[in-house]
Amino acid sequence: MSVVVVLLSVALVIVVATLAATAAAILARTDGATLPAALKTAATVFAAVVTLACAITAVLTPVL
Repeated sequence: MSVVVVLLSVALVIVVATLAATAAAILARTDGATLPAALKTAATVFAAVVTLACAITAVLTPVL
């Protein structure tokens, strides 16, 4: 049961990070950024969301 919960949580984090990165890239392109700049923004947002998820997991691990 625990493995299933971990895998579903990882999948959810990846989906949320991808959606946030896509939204950031679309907003950057709408603002007039070039394609490489928009991709850089998307990569930064994706990494930030995954890092935040890791930090939250590290903080909550002793509690659970």
